[in-house]
Amino acid sequence: MDADVVIVGAGLSGLAAGIRLAHFGRRVLLIEKHSLWGGLNSFYKKGGNLFDVGLHALTNYVGPDYRGPRRPLQRLSRQLRIPIESLDLVPQTQSSIYFADARITFENDLERMRSEVAAGWPSEIDGFDRLVAACATFPDPTRDRPFVSTRQRLQEFIRDPLLREMILCPVFYYGSACEEDLDWGDFVVLFSSIFIEGLSRPRSGMRPFLRLLVDRFLEAGGELIRNCEVEGFDLEGDRATHVRLRGRPPVRAEWVLSSAGARETLRLANRPAPDIRAGQLAFMETVWVLEEPTWSPGRYADCVTFFNFNEHMQWRAPRVDVDFASGVLCCPNHYAGSTEPRRTFLRATHLAHPERWFEFDPAEYSARKDRAIEDSARRVETMVGPFRDQVVFIDAFTPRTVLHYTGHEHGAIYGTPDKQRSGDIGLENVFLIGTDQGLVGIVGAMSSGVAMANARLAG
Repeated sequence: MDADVVIVGAGLSGLAAGIRLAHFGRRVLLIEKHSLWGGLNSFYKKGGNLFDVGLHALTNYVGPDYRGPRRPLQRLSRQLRIPIESLDLVPQTQSSIYFADARITFENDLERMRSEVAAGWPSEIDGFDRLVAACATFPDPTRDRPFVSTRQRLQEFIRDPLLREMILCPVFYYGSACEEDLDWGDFVVLFSSIFIEGLSRPRSGMRPFLRLLVDRFLEAGGELIRNCEVEGFDLEGDRATHVRLRGRPPVRAEWVLSSAGARETLRLANRPAPDIRAGQLAFMETVWVLEEPTWSPGRYADCVTFFNFNEHMQWRAPRVDVDFASGVLCCPNHYAGSTEPRRTFLRATHLAHPERWFEFDPAEYSARKDRAIEDSARRVETMVGPFRDQVVFIDAFTPRTVLHYTGHEHGAIYGTPDKQRSGDIGLENVFLIGTDQGLVGIVGAMSSGVAMANARLAG
């Protein structure tokens, strides 16, 4: 079998790259290890309930009345030839940043957040406005550049330590692979995506969203193979000539795009990666399915809550199984016009130890997971009130689950902190797309795939 381009992984970056390249007449073969596409933003059915994987919210929302400069989602729509309306996105109603001593509520209109900053921190509003302006005028953040500390740079705009930590909390949880900090360019992208452009989700969940992408890829002439694992690459010098598949003949490829991760892709090429660190930031997530709705006057109303009960925002691998002091809580039912899930879902995500979840035997693993679910529920109830008597089904994942489905060492959601923004890992015709290329989230992943396709192969 021959292909112009083999793409490893049918996640969002792989699907977007495949659509773009197929539109340019390339023979594209997309290889997915599992039975379902979507990667860390897929879906599954369990206990009669349809679950989305990894989707707290889709960033970079574009409303029907928006008339400003072109946004990332609009550029993607044009490059993939998929109208934004076909994505069927519904906007958030409200979300918040919840710290023990303060709260900021925000919507898909920056004025709500600005007014709350002005009310709670009146001396900081000029700095907040300067921060917004700096994000709007930042040069292309996807290019290689020296690391600039966001914690240090943010002090130039915001003097109050609590407000700085509150702004950092959602940005960390949405995409920082670097412990205790992140690159300033990454901060600009995430701040703009979350707060300036805003949050939404597919009305009926990820299944129809992904089905649309898969159909576009196949209609454009791409080929998709599922339940097929890539075993490695055959090299001649620094060039990959064949992609070896488990249980299938090898594929001769002119080019390879890999969403497997930097270290993982080099391992497929049997090349060492001493200068690329393994990620340390892993999550545990629990989903509670409730028989009764959680919203009522005075109770929980957020689409997403980013919370922290520490004095400072501690963004590092915990020393315990799970750190319940901070996290993300969401209720997908709260999006305006959402039709899926049909029952009320509460989802809580916390930082988890990147190694010890792999050390437990099955009985200990199950017991510790059950304890963590209970501890998470107790933390969530301090924010939303009692809900456990309404629970009809529970599902949860740990770093061990993430490793199984992604191959990322430690189950690190955001991969290595050493991003390869050019996609170059030292091979002539193998390039990274996705998380380790430096763009995260649904829109970021698709943008990564399209950008690499354009830069390397589309012409």
